[in-house]
Amino acid sequence: MVKRLRVAAVCALVACAMAALTGCSAVSSVMGGSSYQPELKSAVVSTPAIGQSGTLRVGVDTEKAPLAGVDSSQNIIGIDVDVAAALADELGLKLSIVDVGSDPEGALADGKVDLVMGIDSLDSSGLNMWFSENYLPTGVALIALSSQNASVPTAQSSLQIAAQISSTSAWAVDNEFGESALVSVKNLSDAFSQLESGKVGYVAADAVIGAYAAHRQEIDADVVALMTNLGGYCIGISKSNTQLQTAVSDALSKLVDGGVVDVVESKWFGSVLDLASTPKTAGASSNVQGSDSAESGADADAAEGNAAEGDAAADGASSDGAAVAVASQ
Repeated sequence: MVKRLRVAAVCALVACAMAALTGCSAVSSVMGGSSYQPELKSAVVSTPAIGQSGTLRVGVDTEKAPLAGVDSSQNIIGIDVDVAAALADELGLKLSIVDVGSDPEGALADGKVDLVMGIDSLDSSGLNMWFSENYLPTGVALIALSSQNASVPTAQSSLQIAAQISSTSAWAVDNEFGESALVSVKNLSDAFSQLESGKVGYVAADAVIGAYAAHRQEIDADVVALMTNLGGYCIGISKSNTQLQTAVSDALSKLVDGGVVDVVESKWFGSVLDLASTPKTAGASSNVQGSDSAESGADADAAEGNAAEGDAAADGASSDGAAVAVASQ
């Protein structure tokens, strides 16, 4: 499921990335007592490519934790907020985070935001917008305890797979392995508790949400296989806004290639989510992945309370990203 970053590389990247994520003019270097002074960048784009001079307005859905959620102080935090903060920094812009709910297309069309994040590339065919490359991989995944060294199961296997009731993942399990293999649970917290106790051999979940839930419960687990084709989350921009498309595409490539997105993933998952070489189950192509509110909202995380708030408490890092995010209505 993961690839490990070398300690020295992580330290250097954290110093740079956290400067962007916290919006600080300087942060203490984790390599020593010196201060890191981020480069002051000139704005790459201006109006009319962005609606507000000097500010990148980014739309997120706060019902899609851990991509975005609201903490106890009503700050919008999450993976998308952290990536957006780094993106705005790369573009030389301030950042405003806007909760657009489940209508990203409408928010773009009405000019409320310049771009939207958290768009599932496998479920985007009905949306009228330009899409970036994926910045975060995902797909319906089978997750097992690392200590199990579990193999990719087949339809002929005798197995038990826990999945959140009425979710896309539960449907995929039933579709490929049959009703007898499916153990329906209320949330992913229950699913991973059953995995940890040995009552089930696998948990089926969106890879991003599953990795987050396992990390939050301090369970050492790996993605064993994908039950759908590999997809990911991308950025959406109005089709006519070619100037912003080019600027965002270039900036996003730098963040991905430079390891900043890896740092964000490590913060939320405990490690980097690497699904490129993950094998697929035999029925992966027939398991059509679609968005499912039961597995993409705060309840999907697994625990009592808001998912993003819970992660902030677990990691002690609620200010990362929140410091530069302005929750606009």
